[in-house]
Amino acid sequence: MIPDWLQRPVLLLALMASALLQPSAESKPELAPGDISLTGQLLIATADNGDPRFDHAVILVVRHNREGALGIIINHPLEERPLASLLAEMGADATGVSGSVLLFAGGPVEPEAGFVLHSTDYRRAETLDIDGRVAVTSTPQIVSDIAHRKGPAKKLIAFGYSGWGPGQLESELALHAWLTAPADPKLIFDEDRDKVWDAAMARRTLPL
Repeated sequence: MIPDWLQRPVLLLALMASALLQPSAESKPELAPGDISLTGQLLIATADNGDPRFDHAVILVVRHNREGALGIIINHPLEERPLASLLAEMGADATGVSGSVLLFAGGPVEPEAGFVLHSTDYRRAETLDIDGRVAVTSTPQIVSDIAHRKGPAKKLIAFGYSGWGPGQLESELALHAWLTAPADPKLIFDEDRDKVWDAAMARRTLPL
């Protein structure tokens, strides 16, 4: 059964989620000696996860530090939308735009917040590099650039994210709710979505 949060209509905001990717200026998010960051790694939901929202989910960890973690589910397709319709809802110029794009449910938190995972051939001032091979940008301009064929070669557009508070992800890993695996751009962008969980499991490492 598809969880209710996957069936919600996407709410497009002109102001997207770039602030979520930036650490607070007053915080100290750096890792302490001995801490392990999973930024750029994959989380693979196990049978012990117990949360139906993450059934067979594979998550790319975008940020992980002492403040917590943020990741994007890469294998929960939501709907296919015409790019012109997407731009119109954002209040952007859709003149001459054709084609469609598959949208993904990136997680149950703030489903109106948009993120674009993409190859590193595209960069804006707001772009956050994840691991040197994959980056994330969360401003409306990247969607416009994609629609006008000026965007990245590889992309995955998701709404919502998966988030953990300080120490929460570490606790879930200790309970074997997740396995970890090294990320691979081909798996993130090219693999058949129905095969992503199995492909990630084949690459899995021991949980923390």
